[in-house]
Amino acid sequence: MSAIALPPLRGTAEADGSLADFIWFRAGGAAEWLVRPADTADLAAFVAALDPAVPVLPVGVGSNLIVRDGGVPGVVVRLPKAFATVAIEPGGRVRAGGAAMGITVASAARDVGVAGLEFLRGIPGTIGGAVRMNAGAYGRDARDILVEATLVLRDGTVETWPAARLGYTYRHSDVPAGAIVVEALFEGVPGDPGVIGAEMDRIAAAREASQPLRSRTGGSTFKNPDGHKAWALIDAAGCRGLRKGDAQVSEKHTNFLLNLGGATSADIEALGEEVRERVKVHSGIALEWEIQRVGVTA
Repeated sequence: MSAIALPPLRGTAEADGSLADFIWFRAGGAAEWLVRPADTADLAAFVAALDPAVPVLPVGVGSNLIVRDGGVPGVVVRLPKAFATVAIEPGGRVRAGGAAMGITVASAARDVGVAGLEFLRGIPGTIGGAVRMNAGAYGRDARDILVEATLVLRDGTVETWPAARLGYTYRHSDVPAGAIVVEALFEGVPGDPGVIGAEMDRIAAAREASQPLRSRTGGSTFKNPDGHKAWALIDAAGCRGLRKGDAQVSEKHTNFLLNLGGATSADIEALGEEVRERVKVHSGIALEWEIQRVGVTA
């Protein structure tokens, strides 16, 4: 049992909470504590009263995450459905909770004729994760549409940051460690719902054709280096189909790693490092991880 003393919480707290039950790779260790707050006020009060030395890690659906086999020390916060609301506001604005899925937000915008958010259909994670990592697909990313984001900081302070304060670069933001994105406000432009829907359908079809969506995977593994596509560098280095245990480089899209069924997170991460090494030897380019790797080794 964890030695961490938790402050009061109206939501739920689970000791040794399984993360492999829901993250996409279906591998890795447990959270020392898996916490699901009831609402923003509950979350803010909880982290404010939590020992400042205890690390806090927000996790959405784990679509771009490797949880190491030794688990995650401290508190993992997973926002429940109460944080998955989507509301349409005047002026082509869409307000979404941190636990809302990209497809849900894109669909809500489509239904009222708000264009510019279609690419969210191609992002298989939550809005909180998309804001934190400046997630993108099909030529656009979060910074293109974000107006502001509401954060619960590690000390319990609730702040709304304008997009400019997030310091966005490619797949990176200045969201502080331990902070949780609980809400985001996006802005689109007027559009025809039929045209918007057709673009969303095109994105869905393109993903289905090119990505191993029905596999245990973690999404795009490495960032695209300037002027290059990571998948092409990986392919050129002879890594298509490369295996380590039950971890494999996808033959359908080489920037995706797969868990064929029995892979440990150590297998998956080691395979990724072997890919990085082979690409460096072949092209001289050092790939950077896009997948977030968390926790401790077993």
